[in-house]
Amino acid sequence: MKKTVVINVVGLTKRLIGEYTPFIKSFLEKGKASYITPVLPSVTCAVQSTYVTGKWPSEHGVVGNGWYIKDDCEIKFWKQSNNLVQQPKIWDDLKEKYPNFTCANHFWWYNMYSNVDYSITPRPNYLADGRKIPDIYTYPAKLRDDMQEALGTFPLFEFWGPKTTINSSKWIADAAVLTDKKHNPDLTLIYLPHLDYNLQRYGLDFDIISKDLLEIDEVVKQLVTHYEALDTRVILISEYGITNVNRPIHLNRVLRKEGYIAIREERGLELLDAGASDAFAVADHQIAHVYCKNSKDIDKLVKQIKQIEGVEKVLFGEELVKHKIEHERCGDIVVVADKDSWFTYYFWLDDAKAPDYARMVDIHKKPGYDPVEMLTDPKDKLVMAKVVGKLLKKKLGFRTVMDIIPIDANLIKGSHGRLNENLDDYPLLISNYNDGIGKEAIDAVEVREIIENHLLN
Repeated sequence: MKKTVVINVVGLTKRLIGEYTPFIKSFLEKGKASYITPVLPSVTCAVQSTYVTGKWPSEHGVVGNGWYIKDDCEIKFWKQSNNLVQQPKIWDDLKEKYPNFTCANHFWWYNMYSNVDYSITPRPNYLADGRKIPDIYTYPAKLRDDMQEALGTFPLFEFWGPKTTINSSKWIADAAVLTDKKHNPDLTLIYLPHLDYNLQRYGLDFDIISKDLLEIDEVVKQLVTHYEALDTRVILISEYGITNVNRPIHLNRVLRKEGYIAIREERGLELLDAGASDAFAVADHQIAHVYCKNSKDIDKLVKQIKQIEGVEKVLFGEELVKHKIEHERCGDIVVVADKDSWFTYYFWLDDAKAPDYARMVDIHKKPGYDPVEMLTDPKDKLVMAKVVGKLLKKKLGFRTVMDIIPIDANLIKGSHGRLNENLDDYPLLISNYNDGIGKEAIDAVEVREIIENHLLN
């Protein structure tokens, strides 16, 4: 078996490789590459699950970063159990065929309770007083102490939120190298999220993102240099391409005005009551799942949604089958934005009645994905002073709410999730093993087989 590493450089596309990524550019020129035809939805959890299973979302069941759980009548995002992926993963089958095969997974999603030998994933401590303390979950459990003793506490607040930096990707890369030096796994998966941040904040503005490209290029160089010195087959891969957007679509507000959505009021603030709603949308970047209580409403809803500016496709019935997304977790309708648009989860009509979590980083309470969590209000010149004051209160033992996130979706300039038309915006697979890739473009379900070929041929 040939030692292989798969480095997931989030958001990497042909458009981004050049002046500001000299190492990646050189790696591409010396190796072999394929465009990856995007999977729908082109979002983190769905794409990663497709890569590691070789199956479509209709088969593995990961229809987005979150979905409506019908038994609980609750919308849940960013769950972590590997059991949510309903097909065997590459490491499951290889372990069955080759009992000595070993695998390490560093921060690819659904990384808890999987069958890999070494895993690290973010898992904060959620304290009874409301505090969130950075931490990780690992297997074996001792790996958690070893890593944080060697590298310091995982920089959770630089991994997501308004304070993201290259440090989180550096920490993940350093952890992967330490795992490799100590355990030498046959297959290693590594997730480097850095480009995800400013590409969503600012879009394809190279005056801003050039710094991010240079930073991630250095981290990739560090990793590839380490692995190539060990005669490792190296794959650089990405999940999706981020493109410019300028129009947020508030789909739940439209459904509310049409009378479909039920609202619960608490302390003068509004909450989406999904279980009591006739229809609601679970927004996830440029796609949204619309769940309908009564199937008789579907045709009417389809007609209404098609009228919304920025909506490109409204999929239901056989169209869901055609796009390989039909599954019990899938919405009755899947709405796809056009290239300039993306979907918010916003359901309130008056910002004064927005739920308290709307102005916070709270990925588990929000009934949809919220990229605005990466920003603070640019109009609030005192925001950093407020943050310092709130942190001081926390250190003194007072309960406080970090309500510093704006609720202005127009601040977001980049998104993904739909099927991009331009090859320059497709995800990529680049390898230093020239016999490992045979086509200019591959389907997302072919990635697993390519990884296996790197290991076994």
